[in-house]
Amino acid sequence: MGEFNFEYPFALALILLFIFCATFCKERSRAIFFPHVKALMLEGKKGTSLLPILKWLGIVSAVIALASPVMTKSYTNSKKEGRDIVLIVDSSDSMRQPFDRSGNSRFEVVKEVVSDFIEQRENDRIGMVTFADIAFISSPLTFEKKFLTNITRMQKMGVAGMKTAINDAVVQSYNLLSKSKAKSKIAILLTDGVDNMSKVPFEDVKHLIKNRDIKLYTIGIGTERDYNGEYLQALADAGQGQAFGARSANALKTIYDEIDKLEATKIDNKKIVQHTYYYIYPLSLALLSLMLFWLLRNRRGI
Repeated sequence: MGEFNFEYPFALALILLFIFCATFCKERSRAIFFPHVKALMLEGKKGTSLLPILKWLGIVSAVIALASPVMTKSYTNSKKEGRDIVLIVDSSDSMRQPFDRSGNSRFEVVKEVVSDFIEQRENDRIGMVTFADIAFISSPLTFEKKFLTNITRMQKMGVAGMKTAINDAVVQSYNLLSKSKAKSKIAILLTDGVDNMSKVPFEDVKHLIKNRDIKLYTIGIGTERDYNGEYLQALADAGQGQAFGARSANALKTIYDEIDKLEATKIDNKKIVQHTYYYIYPLSLALLSLMLFWLLRNRRGI
């Protein structure tokens, strides 16, 4: 909604000046030449009631036009640059182990945390790669959060095997993101084990990561004996990301929140201000009123 105001509000004080002059500045020029003019003009006063109205309407309208009435409207044009994110989730047999004291398996906790992460995305496309013996695309990049959440909850251990093929999963996710035209591309790897099944050597994976404009974050869950921290750190360094470790569900959720903050969506807000000037209307009224005042006064010979 617009805001109405005056560009030069101090000009309205001129109305007070005109009122002051009308009260204290009496016209004496006629009395010098004809002292009894007032008595002769009394007869015509009955027909001159319109003249003061026209005069003051013209004066007030002219002052309002001088103060420049204006309607101001502001618009905000927000341009958001969404990200393309691929979640790489371990579904190997080791993910059956309980996660902290909750009693839930690591895989069930990961699915809940990942589902919450997906729900918080507004302008990002999300894809998912699941891996164990093999790595496969569970979901292509999409904005459909409900679809992604359902895919996440439908994930089952054992579908992709029992072992851990981390390198193959990273390659699969990078192939998925290679077709993306987004300015910000991210892969988030989560595992609780050590690579023991990949067909792609570690050095080849590092070379691939370094030569792609895709940031890689790695998360190891469980104890430090469960996963190879140095290996995950090397992958993250190659992908210009960070490596994290989580021993509890709360810690895992905090890590996903931290990654979200590190890769905040860029928002370009441009404020557009539109000014609509209305001085032409009181100015036109002022000219019309004063012209009528002048014509009527001359016709009556006042």
